[in-house]
Amino acid sequence: MLKIFRITAILEGISYLMLFGLGMPLKYLAQMPEPNIFIGYAHGFLFIAYVVLAVLLTTEKKWGFKTFTILFIASLLPFGTFYIDKKYLKPTAVAQ
Repeated sequence: MLKIFRITAILEGISYLMLFGLGMPLKYLAQMPEPNIFIGYAHGFLFIAYVVLAVLLTTEKKWGFKTFTILFIASLLPFGTFYIDKKYLKPTAVAQ
């Protein structure tokens, strides 16, 4: 499950950056709302999947509420899921 969560975390981070770095400027500066709709749907799905997988993984690994809170807050910050992947989810970080 850790591998699936890592992939989801990276994809969620990419979709977040695409939404605010590409979708929003196209919507408000170029009056092109269509790309924002598709990017928004993808990001919404990935965000929900990330949170559900975070709950399941936290329960499975018995990490506790503090770790879940860190994982959740990271999903709200730009580049947060990339930091989480490097700091908490890589095999070397998990083994520590």
